[in-house]
Amino acid sequence: MNDTQKYDVAIVGGGPAGLSAALVLSRARRRVVVVDAGNPRNAPAANLHGYLSRDGLSPAELLRIGRAEVRGFGGEFVEDTVLRARHDRALELAGGRVIEARRLLVTTGLTDELPDIPGVAELWGGDVHHCPYCHGWEVRDRPVGVLGSVHHALLLRQWTDDLIFFPHTGEIGDEDARRLGTTRVAPGKVERLVIENGRLAGIALADGTVVAREALFVRPVFVPKDALLGSLGCARDGDGLVTVDRTGRTSVPWVWAAGNTVDPAASIITAAGDAARAAGALNADLVEEDVTRAG
Repeated sequence: MNDTQKYDVAIVGGGPAGLSAALVLSRARRRVVVVDAGNPRNAPAANLHGYLSRDGLSPAELLRIGRAEVRGFGGEFVEDTVLRARHDRALELAGGRVIEARRLLVTTGLTDELPDIPGVAELWGGDVHHCPYCHGWEVRDRPVGVLGSVHHALLLRQWTDDLIFFPHTGEIGDEDARRLGTTRVAPGKVERLVIENGRLAGIALADGTVVAREALFVRPVFVPKDALLGSLGCARDGDGLVTVDRTGRTSVPWVWAAGNTVDPAASIITAAGDAARAAGALNADLVEEDVTRAG
């Protein structure tokens, strides 16, 4: 198939950020298409939290509601993967379509690279978490473990007194020991998670000790899905992240980016808000282009 379709804005990535931008733009009567491969980052999680009016909703249900809202204002969806973004403002899709758009917004998110410990990936989004603000309330007053991150351990003391810090392969310096105070520490390398009936039962250490825990917080490595932006030559900062201005515009004038693609620490509601702001800036930029052409 070699079907070329033209839009005002193409959004690559159909998570909360992409849908938020699509809603703003479709309500502005722009012709918008969202290209999404259907692999959301938070798919393993049963519920999302911290999103005003949607706390406790399943991630899949949030996407279903968002898609329905966008479609209600004329927004379109393509379930596909972008193989290539061309400098003539065309996107080549794996399914054979070519989409041309006056502006591009990338909201592809990131990938969580988890610690290579047996059981972590299996329980990710269940009893293994990253964000205390997202899941601390759900594990309040329960036996909780924290792997490697002193910062997370300090935060989680707000939700539970039954907390144990696992340095794993790291070392605790004098300053970290002072900051941890009376927080219990289980020294030694973590060998695996003990799983019973699909739930976390304990943390097994290299010396054979098993420390009973019902939840574990880990700090994954965030890897932005920004290859598309890189292929277009978008500038990066000293940390390797694609740089954007306060509206989400990259160094390539017709390309914007928002959400975890450019801000790995952004929560769901933050990513959605940033994308909504980017959508407003995109629309204003298109208005100015239209005025210039008409003049």
